[in-house]
Amino acid sequence: MNNTYGVHGWNVPWGGPEGYDWTQPDLHIEMAKALERACFDFFLMEDSLFVPDNYGGSREFYLARALRSPKNDPVPLVPLITQATTHLGVVPTISTSFYPPYLLARLIATLDLMSKGRVGCNFVTSTAERAAQNFGLDTHIEHDLRYEMATEFVDVVTQLWSSWDADAIVQDRETGVYVDHTKVRAIDYKGRFFSSRGPLNTARSPQGRPVLIQAGGSPQGQQFAAKHMDAVLAALGTVAEMKAFRTDLRQRLVAEGRDPNSCKLFFVIVPTLGETNEEAQEKFRRRQKQREASPEVTLAQMASLTDIDFAAFDLDAPIGELSTNGQQGTLKRFMAQGRTLREIACNYRYGFEDLAVGSADHVAGVMAEVMEEVGGDGFVFSGPVTRRHVAEITDGLVPVLQRRGLVRTAYEHKHFRDNLMAF
Repeated sequence: MNNTYGVHGWNVPWGGPEGYDWTQPDLHIEMAKALERACFDFFLMEDSLFVPDNYGGSREFYLARALRSPKNDPVPLVPLITQATTHLGVVPTISTSFYPPYLLARLIATLDLMSKGRVGCNFVTSTAERAAQNFGLDTHIEHDLRYEMATEFVDVVTQLWSSWDADAIVQDRETGVYVDHTKVRAIDYKGRFFSSRGPLNTARSPQGRPVLIQAGGSPQGQQFAAKHMDAVLAALGTVAEMKAFRTDLRQRLVAEGRDPNSCKLFFVIVPTLGETNEEAQEKFRRRQKQREASPEVTLAQMASLTDIDFAAFDLDAPIGELSTNGQQGTLKRFMAQGRTLREIACNYRYGFEDLAVGSADHVAGVMAEVMEEVGGDGFVFSGPVTRRHVAEITDGLVPVLQRRGLVRTAYEHKHFRDNLMAF
């Protein structure tokens, strides 16, 4: 879910009734219940830590359209969602550049205990200079250095999660011992960027280590994922890109001494669904016309991810090579979509989109064919969130996938990690 605890559907058809209060968690709880009814693995909640002003050097463009702001912290949604569900994994996003490792380890362990083993963590390094300035830095940390920090960050938190043995709590009334002190230990971590004595002052979480997820597309991001992650998300537009990404990731996993099947790979899909193929195609054509009429919306979104002011360029002039300290993998894919910014903005897709257009049966068939050709573990759905969009997927598309035997019809396990690895 992009812009997770922010504004959704406020000015589009089927966006909800007038006066919808975006600050309330109703939409997210309803969405989570629908996802669990459809037996999804997890609900991942994106986050960011700044008000963009990258496009045209002004906050006006973003705030007028509610693009990425206003936005609340999504972490408080986690216990609300886990109270409303019984199996669904819930994954908040955490910045390794700005969160203290001990605070993060304690927070996620607490949430995993509260949910009885259903929480994960999506690690990002944060890409925006404005976010860095909100945390006291003049400029953002250099891209590759952020990933070095992220690797050390995950080392610290995973050691903290392991600082209590699974059987440390004995609750022995006869001896009067609640915790066996021999099964709780300091970690005495001293690294280049972080240090922590440990141990955590909360018990080992039910999963031992909550599920770790990452979505970086740069080589540094992929290497970070290969070293630590349980699941990777890849937003790619073509089968060829998917195949190349999967091959590269699996090679990196082997190089790290890991079983390549120990890290799940999910490709982002943004389907357009209709009762018939023709109806869906007409919806897609309308969306494409909107993109063509307002390329500045796509450019502003990309500006907020790369810290490049695309308003400073001629829309119809050939665009030269650009570099960023922000999302390098995203910028590379973006710039490959055409010669001019207008072409690029009209052609750019966040994920697999153009072929995923049609009836539920047609899109299910496309998904099956793509996964058969590419390999991998499945898809993660994205797109503009409305209740209608959620229902089209959970109550329209998923039942077709279930009838084809492509996705589960019931959960097998109690814990998120076990369900994720079971399919």
